Amino acid sequence: MLQMSQSDVYSQIQNDALLSSSLWVNVALAGLSILLFLYMGRQVTEPRAKLIYAATLFVPLVSISSYLALLSGLTTGVIQLPAGHPLGGEEVLSQWGRYLTWTLSTPMILLALGLLADVDRGSLFTVIAADVAMCVTGLAAALTTSSYLLRWAFYGVSCAFFLVVLGALLREWSVSARAAGTAEIFDTLRGLTVVLWLGYPILWALGVEGLAIVESVGVTSWGYSALDVLAKYLFAFLLLRWVAANERTVATSGTGVSGATPSDD
Repeated sequence: MLQMSQSDVYSQIQNDALLSSSLWVNVALAGLSILLFLYMGRQVTEPRAKLIYAATLFVPLVSISSYLALLSGLTTGVIQLPAGHPLGGEEVLSQWGRYLTWTLSTPMILLALGLLADVDRGSLFTVIAADVAMCVTGLAAALTTSSYLLRWAFYGVSCAFFLVVLGALLREWSVSARAAGTAEIFDTLRGLTVVLWLGYPILWALGVEGLAIVESVGVTSWGYSALDVLAKYLFAFLLLRWVAANERTVATSGTGVSGATPSDD
């Protein structure tokens, strides 16, 4: 990453209306989501439901912190793209802090889904570990400037970890959700998550970091921000609304995460 003062990066972001607006919108929506979710969860008392609430509330809490860091230039920098890249040799703004956000927030989404479906601890750990590895190798792909080929190699590894997450959501966790009596809401949230999360690697490949078919950093940033709004805040709202109205179902679901035998025979 090229040496550039935080103030210079901050000024560059603020001078790009498209880029800065993509970040400020998420700060505002994350703040509103936090207030809304606190209000929605004020009467939740069942321990498992409270745990789902806590995990889900961390999603906008992480997001508002992360987007402020991106805006300030703290987790944004300038990199020179390697030879072979469509923009090889050019200096572009890298929002590497987004990967930090995803590393901290997406495990909370998966934890909430795992608790909802009452999956066993082994599966929950495996999927969350694969998710963290997916985000970290995605960061490596974004920041590798020595070789265009290695950028895509890291991208491929990240996608492989993503397939592990998708496999669990589409198969094993769905079976557990049916046994736990939460299949209806789980299937809705699973569909939302799978479709939207697929958008991230596609946007990476098409955007500035990948093939640069979309060369604008601002447009790419808006793409990620729009996905975040739906994959985080809409997801969280749907989940928390259901949990608040169905505490008894959550309380009497199986005991996979509690340490007993998984209910997905």
